[in-house]
Amino acid sequence: MRIPLTAAILILAAPAVAQQPRLGARTTSPEAMVAQMSQASPEEELQALAAAADAHPLGTIENPIRVGGPQGERAYLARLRCPDGAAPRIGARREAGIGAFGSIVAAYELSCAGADGRLLFDMYHEEHVETRAPAGFTLAP
Repeated sequence: MRIPLTAAILILAAPAVAQQPRLGARTTSPEAMVAQMSQASPEEELQALAAAADAHPLGTIENPIRVGGPQGERAYLARLRCPDGAAPRIGARREAGIGAFGSIVAAYELSCAGADGRLLFDMYHEEHVETRAPAGFTLAP
């Protein structure tokens, strides 16, 4: 049995047509969209996010170390010291998901005289210079 070409095209296209949204249909009113927008300035939003992140240990996904770019990561790691004062052995950089500030964070595996750990960095903070060290570490001047 042969199906006419036009019938075959309609049969194949039917699922795609059924899945298309209705053109012109409004999903959210303009008033509702404006109500959902934050009225705070970007600086105020960042301050609120930083305050919320400070409730968590520094260097975690909830409170990544804020630095300016890959060079900021390297500069911070160069100053980092283990509890015995030695520089930690630093593993490869890898992505570790989305951090508290809404951007991709990088993770570094660290090793200090028998203790291993990892620190997470958010490199999208050119204006911020982190002066604190994560728990168990210090920063060299």
